[in-house]
Amino acid sequence: MRLLQRSEMGEVSFTKDFAGDDLIPPYAILSHTWGLDTEEVIFQDIINGTSEKKPGYEKIRFCAEQARQDGLQHFWVDTCCINKKNYAELSHSIGSMFRWYRKASRCYVYLSDVPPKKRRRDGSSKDTWDSDFRESRWFTRGWTLQELLAPASVEFFSQERQRLGDKSSLEQQIYEITGVSKSALHGDSLSQFSVHERMSWITSRQTKLEEDKAYSLLGIFGVFISPRYGEGIMSAFKRLEEEIDKLEKCTRDIRLTDPRDDKKRIEETKGGLVDDSYRWILENLEFQQWRYSQQSWLLWIKGDPGKGKTMLLCGIINELKKSIAKSDLLSYFFCQATNSGINNATAVLRGLIYLLIDQQPLLVSHVRKKYDQAGKTLFEDFNSWVALSEIFHNILQDPNLDNTFLIVDALDECIEGLPRLLDFIVRMSSVSCRVKWIISSRNWPNIEQDLNTATQKVRLSLELNEDSVSAAVTVYIQFKVDQLAERNRYSSDTRDTVQRYLLQNAHGTFLWVALVCQELSKISGWKAQQKLVAFPPGLNALYKRMMTQIEDSEDVELCKRILAVVSAVYRPLTLCELESFVDMPDGVSGTFEALSEIIGLCGSFLTLRERTISFVHQSAKDFLVEQTYNEIFPSGIEYIHYTIFSRSLEVMSKTLRRDIFGLGAPGFPINQVKQQSPDPLSQARYSCVYWVDHLLYCNPSRNTIGDLQDGGSVDRFLRQSYLYWLEALSLCRSISEGVVSIAKLEALSEARSDKSGLLKVIKDARRFVMSHKLAIENSPLQVYASALVFSPASSVIRGFFRHEEPEWITILPSITAGWSACLQTLEGHSGSVRSVAFSHDSARLASARSVWSVAFSPDSARLASASGDNTVKIWDARSGACLQTLEGHSDYVHSVAFSPDSARLASASDDKTVKIWDARSGACLQTLKVGKIIYTLSYDATGSSLRTNIGTIAISASAASVMSAIDGGLSAEGSWITYNSKNVLWLPLEYRPSCSSVLGNTVAIGAGSGKLKVLN
Repeated sequence: MRLLQRSEMGEVSFTKDFAGDDLIPPYAILSHTWGLDTEEVIFQDIINGTSEKKPGYEKIRFCAEQARQDGLQHFWVDTCCINKKNYAELSHSIGSMFRWYRKASRCYVYLSDVPPKKRRRDGSSKDTWDSDFRESRWFTRGWTLQELLAPASVEFFSQERQRLGDKSSLEQQIYEITGVSKSALHGDSLSQFSVHERMSWITSRQTKLEEDKAYSLLGIFGVFISPRYGEGIMSAFKRLEEEIDKLEKCTRDIRLTDPRDDKKRIEETKGGLVDDSYRWILENLEFQQWRYSQQSWLLWIKGDPGKGKTMLLCGIINELKKSIAKSDLLSYFFCQATNSGINNATAVLRGLIYLLIDQQPLLVSHVRKKYDQAGKTLFEDFNSWVALSEIFHNILQDPNLDNTFLIVDALDECIEGLPRLLDFIVRMSSVSCRVKWIISSRNWPNIEQDLNTATQKVRLSLELNEDSVSAAVTVYIQFKVDQLAERNRYSSDTRDTVQRYLLQNAHGTFLWVALVCQELSKISGWKAQQKLVAFPPGLNALYKRMMTQIEDSEDVELCKRILAVVSAVYRPLTLCELESFVDMPDGVSGTFEALSEIIGLCGSFLTLRERTISFVHQSAKDFLVEQTYNEIFPSGIEYIHYTIFSRSLEVMSKTLRRDIFGLGAPGFPINQVKQQSPDPLSQARYSCVYWVDHLLYCNPSRNTIGDLQDGGSVDRFLRQSYLYWLEALSLCRSISEGVVSIAKLEALSEARSDKSGLLKVIKDARRFVMSHKLAIENSPLQVYASALVFSPASSVIRGFFRHEEPEWITILPSITAGWSACLQTLEGHSGSVRSVAFSHDSARLASARSVWSVAFSPDSARLASASGDNTVKIWDARSGACLQTLEGHSDYVHSVAFSPDSARLASASDDKTVKIWDARSGACLQTLKVGKIIYTLSYDATGSSLRTNIGTIAISASAASVMSAIDGGLSAEGSWITYNSKNVLWLPLEYRPSCSSVLGNTVAIGAGSGKLKVLN
């Protein structure tokens, strides 16, 4: 990027080219409509010193003067700051334009067709320019859309340089003129608006070059495509839409959780964020040093449990949102030990990257370098940490990365991978001066030791800021007591007594106040004073009191079973899932009110939000596991794990069945599956994902002797329900977790001294899901179609579920006997098979190695071949003599087909045309300009249309018309076998066709391996 600067003498010149980590000075930017090309000042005019001779120089003079008045020494004007004769620079500028406008301190919109304001007799001026403003050409141009949306400050000026107002004061008029949402005008993230809505903003706008209508949207969608002027508007928009699709898919796949939703959930669970309870931090010297010093990049906030660290960080996030520049990025993550999805180092990186690319989508290029090859498994396999840490490092070093604030809460609740996460944060905290970190944790020595190597850090200890924390707790107490007084109708005396007691015993601990207030909310107002003394100061003392209350209740055993299960699970359970593991009293099952009441019996250890149960705080779980282990787990925690494991098998065996969501179509895509109500998997979702984990932690050598034998519970489940389990995993979007679970199960069985036939079943089950993971993940019901059809004949799992094989496939493909051998192979080629074709009497099959396509005539007398030399040849099928050579295509010919009467021949080429030939004379009868490359084609029974990989083409018309495909076929990308345009059978990668032939409902596939498969 280069800027303009104006000397004291009024001369305009360029700055140096800013690149990499160069600090770009504050600048203004001009938005305007272009005049004639001969009038505008271009790059060469500035270089040659001839710019003042052109009419367009007045706009540059205006921008320079206005910038000077606003205290800015530098400014940017699109006509001259880009050397448009340099294609690489032009391409880079088009991709950077949105960011340049967004980072501008001021944006001046010069409206050459809007006269200045003039006073009316009544003293107003609006009516004299408002209509001209609404009709200004500026609102009709394509590039000005991003110039309106990107900058934080947009000011409008008349043709006489009179200020008319800004984007804020003119918001209503701009909204009415453009239809752009007011929140988008305010600067809200554009990713929150649908693709359709953003596309609608450009509909009525025009650009001088038609392709620019698409290119002007790059920044609005956060994608990049290189400009190809001359490609046409349709091609440009097609490439744009493809990039948008890739961005959205990548963003969906990296999303494990949305930290913004986690923040909202945490605040609601904790009773809301009280502003005055965290604002002390803004005046804290350590915080200010981190915030404003260029030498302090990492702030570690540490404190004991219950000191309000998480809510403090929620408040900091809110304050940063209000104070940082619109172009700055803010990403954060909340670790939670009780949820296996967000308690590990990999999840932290996924969450941080997700928010970064949501705010600055072009950063996704660093993800897609690996994602485009690996897909979703990049984020889920055993090397995900390695890949994600490299991606994150590259993002932080991106020279186009805006100022960034990264916040990670509760590092002590990162159960898996904490040492490497700490090491990573320490290293990354000094990678870029544009990036600042805040982390929080308990006062753990191992965390302190790992952070000692960070050189640019600041420590903020809550214990050393006791006065500030105590004052914040006082504000919180006042807020909570006000709520209690209103809810329970306290008298003024009761209110004062409660508040005084809380103030005297809180000792700077937010959680203690929250727990006591939660207990008081259950007590009538007139009893509150006499019950206060029952709440001892200190968290552990309060927890002991809560446990004593449970033990004194008549529901003690039920409460202990619930607390034991909730302590042992790997993520918070729903009420329905809890019922699977804990026997409930009669009349309770399925009743939300009763189940909620039972959770309330467990003291204040648990909290219930949206039917999901979780611990009120990690310290509550720590207390139960460490201080009351014998009471909660009288038979050991292994017994609870075994109970969850065995109950999981029971509930899955009882619940899971084929097509549990009633999808019907075998190719029904997972991204179109909607949440069912009622949900058939409501009780089994947790079990589907975690049953193997509980098996591993239940001391299998002692507790599962019968379960892991032939005929045991695991054996029965795999034999009877394995496919239904895989379908359910797909519906739960958890196939990857299922793959890992089967691998763990195999390792467990391998380690046993008494190996049984079960191990063979497990090994086969693992090969089954590994081979067909992609098909099942994308379309759940392909577990009964593609997965069975393309599994080896000797597959144990396939044998168990032969009754589930699709009846609509009457001729099955020949598949290997085992997972690595091939049962039937048509051999003879030393290279890849490019084309296959049946003779119409079904007696012969032709295949070609160096020819793109072959086809028999319906009378089986002639054979046509399509070649890379742009020709079609017709052969005598019996003698092999060449009868005709058809020339006319300008590129490779991919496919040929005879008409039913053998009189005509159709050919499809890379030149995006289909030609119809007289099969006897060789004359070209018709050329259809299809506009797409067709790889396969065949005539329908009437000879009036061609079936192709893009649809059905009518050949009676002068131009091609595309209709929906009928009968059997292949999808355009070759990954599905279709029927009546519906995807029905997913093809594994090794069965994807390099060529194919379709005859009615029979499909022949030639693969790159040299193998040929036939299906009906």
